[in-house]
Amino acid sequence: MSETGLVERRFGHRARLALSPAETRVINDQAHAARTMWNCLHAWWQMMPKDKRTLASADAAIRQARKDLDFLAKLPAQASQAVLKTYFRAWVNCWEGRADEPNFKARFRSAMSVDIPQGRDLNIVRVHRRWGMVNLPKIGRVRFRWTKDLPVGKRAGTGNRITGARLVKDALGWHIAFRIQTLETKPQPHPGPEVGIDAGVNIPLALSDKNHQDHGRSPRLPDGTADRNKWLTPKEKTKLLKLERQAAHRKSFHKKGKRTSRRLQHTYDQIKRLRAKATRRALNWQHQTTTYLARTYGVIVVEQLNITNMVKSARGTIEEPGKNVKAKAGLNRSIAQEAWGRTVTMLTYKLGRYGGRLVKVPAPNTSRLCSACGFTVPGSREDQATFVCKNPDCDFQCNADWNAARNILHLYRIGHVIVEVPAAGRRGRRAAKTVKPVAAR
Repeated sequence: MSETGLVERRFGHRARLALSPAETRVINDQAHAARTMWNCLHAWWQMMPKDKRTLASADAAIRQARKDLDFLAKLPAQASQAVLKTYFRAWVNCWEGRADEPNFKARFRSAMSVDIPQGRDLNIVRVHRRWGMVNLPKIGRVRFRWTKDLPVGKRAGTGNRITGARLVKDALGWHIAFRIQTLETKPQPHPGPEVGIDAGVNIPLALSDKNHQDHGRSPRLPDGTADRNKWLTPKEKTKLLKLERQAAHRKSFHKKGKRTSRRLQHTYDQIKRLRAKATRRALNWQHQTTTYLARTYGVIVVEQLNITNMVKSARGTIEEPGKNVKAKAGLNRSIAQEAWGRTVTMLTYKLGRYGGRLVKVPAPNTSRLCSACGFTVPGSREDQATFVCKNPDCDFQCNADWNAARNILHLYRIGHVIVEVPAAGRRGRRAAKTVKPVAAR
């Protein structure tokens, strides 16, 4: 942050590429080469002694590999260097407790991507209102959908520029994600009110002031959990069910070790496109909702949740089998579909943009404590949606999620704060270091 009241902001913008079949094949080859480069680096890391695992020796190894293997040479040299830096960064994140150990990338379960580290190589030009042109290494000039004004040409400068890009493939095809760096005026503290938010399944985001945020269309199953395809229309759900049955039937004729037939692969692609459509709708709802909350409230209080432990299976072991396994599995799916962690991440950077603050408080007993009398009486949480205080002197009744949201806000007001994100943006505190994995010792 500079002394003139400006703050640096980095964000991304994703646009769809218009590729010919030949260009698509070239990018596919580059993406597979990038994945292979990662796997070769991982094998090299496991093979080399600890004192030989340096960036310089790894760089020499990939340079030699590009000379020996023509397939790896399809990947641009700068993209190869980006794979190397990303791999070493993954180990640093692991050692500092932010991620698991890096592993091999499978062909069909890994996202296909190619990095373009330097923004000056892109040479972006706007053709007209709908389309722009970008230069891709070893491919040439390619059109992309112009849906946002980018800092190019006269708009570009030292504090407002594109620093790089990444080619990413999803169910709709290849997209380019630009990395943009801008200087913005430091936001003033947000004058909005304080609010507590409880993330739940019955109500996605329950607010302490009753301004609850719901999906609008979230049909419930008989067990009370949300429909796994709630973001699809009834017609799309019927089509998805038909395609899943069709895929299961065609897969029964597939022989192990043989190549997947074109018909089965086409069915898989159709299923993938429908599920990607549901994901885009869920992301759109999250972005619109978190932007509204960041603009409306000055302080947002949420729970410090360990979501990984919350979605663990209840199957147990053979000696000690679990109870209500099917119901717990349905609840786990509902929690995963709500993507609570992603909602908190969006609130974090959007509140920083608008001058607000995000505060995290302890989660235990917020759903069992009565927000009216302050007592925790067993049995007050009757079901997923109903809270009835069993204290004879209280008899307070309300929605269970709203009761939890009121308790969350009360914890903040009495000073029970775990983490507070400043108004300037993301918190800079590093995660605590953990014991290094065996592969790194």
